[in-house]
Amino acid sequence: MCGIIGYIGKKNPIEFLIDGLKKLEYRGYDSSGIAIKDENSVQLIKSTGRIKNLENKINNTKVLDGNIGIAHTRWATHGMPTVANAHPHKVSKVTLVHNGIIENAEELKAKLMEEGQIFKSDTDTEVACAVINKYYTGNPISAITKATNILRGSYAFGIIFDDQDKLYAVRKDSPLIVGIGNYENYIASDIAAIINYTNKYMLLNDNEVIELSNDNIKIYKDNKEIKKEVSTANISAEEADKGDYKHFMLKEIMEEPLVLARTLNKYINDMSKIYDISGYKEIHIVACGSAMYAGLIGKNLIEEKANIKCFVECASEYRYEKVVYDRKTLVILVSQSGETADTIAAMRKAKENDIDTLAIVNVKTSTIAREADNVIFIEAGPEIAVATTKAYLLQVAILSLIALRAAYKKGLEQKYTEILTEAKELPVKLQKVLNDHDKFLKIAQDIYKNHDVFYIGRGVDYAMCLEGSLKLKEVSYTHSDAYQAGELKHGTISLIEKDTPVFAIISDDKIKNKTESNVIEVASRGAKVFTITNDINIKDHYFKYVVPKIDYYFQPILIVPPLQLVGYYVGDLKGLDIDKPRNLAKSVTVE
Repeated sequence: MCGIIGYIGKKNPIEFLIDGLKKLEYRGYDSSGIAIKDENSVQLIKSTGRIKNLENKINNTKVLDGNIGIAHTRWATHGMPTVANAHPHKVSKVTLVHNGIIENAEELKAKLMEEGQIFKSDTDTEVACAVINKYYTGNPISAITKATNILRGSYAFGIIFDDQDKLYAVRKDSPLIVGIGNYENYIASDIAAIINYTNKYMLLNDNEVIELSNDNIKIYKDNKEIKKEVSTANISAEEADKGDYKHFMLKEIMEEPLVLARTLNKYINDMSKIYDISGYKEIHIVACGSAMYAGLIGKNLIEEKANIKCFVECASEYRYEKVVYDRKTLVILVSQSGETADTIAAMRKAKENDIDTLAIVNVKTSTIAREADNVIFIEAGPEIAVATTKAYLLQVAILSLIALRAAYKKGLEQKYTEILTEAKELPVKLQKVLNDHDKFLKIAQDIYKNHDVFYIGRGVDYAMCLEGSLKLKEVSYTHSDAYQAGELKHGTISLIEKDTPVFAIISDDKIKNKTESNVIEVASRGAKVFTITNDINIKDHYFKYVVPKIDYYFQPILIVPPLQLVGYYVGDLKGLDIDKPRNLAKSVTVE
């Protein structure tokens, strides 16, 4: 959520800042702003709405010819999305941009107002700015350090001081990196924002204060200078660009065979890299959104194949629940970004209770990747669209491999080698499915004017229904719900009327006849049934698409992409901003 970009160098940073903000749009925002500093002053330009509104405002303003700048995309938390609440905020000599939430902002604000401070916005960010200003007597490092000792919550700050010719930054529980250029240096929420300019960066730990000039970087912890390792990003500028595709979401769906092959080859060729869960008595998969739905597929496979009790928990609930760890337990954290605030809190809760943790993440530099006891990385590359597609699919693939290895280690899987061989064919089979994209476009053309869409399935098929329904909601704003097919008689069938679209997922041979009977029920009431199955013999009630049949461990990987494409095409037919759906953010770094 929100995005920070900052620059210090030899040139005016306007072009770089705007480009960086655009690269960070996927994080979600409803206002944006920049601050430029020259030798004598700091200028703020802010706007609500899309970045193009900020660009227009900049083009109609005489901008300072400075060489230090910070910029921000804000997703409203404290205060409405207004110009006054947009970042940057300035209090006396301190100008600041902020990602995160200051939990004791109201308490601090009351004290500052008693001391005579006047606030111009409703934000917690202006409070943080005022706190730093209160402690500023000419030493930025000291002022920032004192402020971090009393600010509670999460934050990443980019900071300019009127009387300093340097750029400053600090973070706690919110992502921020330092980019290293040639006589210019950067701060950013994400490497994707600066990859066109440098692939060299430093990772920041909590409450390390950064001081940047155009040719030097100093890092302080508790007012003492420390050294940091320089890392090299392994993504290219092309990976972070949508190329000839209309939207990033479509590009990322079409990349699925490539990233699937990359991930499977890495692990199938050396299954020792897949964490062995066979010794645990209980598994807790903790995640949010699509990652949680990937976890539901993992639960089904782990219980069905490896005979280990598995629970899937929403991270925002798990972190506050009383969890009784009375058996040998492993907590698996699933997160694309590795910065999901609730999932981080859940991980730390498990670690505080001396419970083993395993992370499945995409971003190798993320908080979860660094703090979890064990990590399995998916190889999705940058995922820019807010609605996850390729990362979700790889999370499912890794959970499938985890279940397969555990079943083998426990002597429950006799076809281990054959299944791994078959898994190598998955990318080719998936490509054949994606080549039928015109069929999924036709489905979208059939349903995009409907106000309600339903998804039904049983067992692992129900888990896929949840993800298909979420994709449709996220990018097309169509009301949709997923139901266990056997629950239809208990109330939900009352919602079915003539021409209601119903997606039925049927892939599990053991219960396919049960789901088929539920399909007949909704079809007899006039529903348009779109059946996605791996069985050519399943009856076609309105539309049927048959994916290639593959072993149970990996079948979901061929079924979910058609649902992703349907969601995408419905949103596109509605003319919506698919990559940046309203009110949503890619990386949810606050509660």
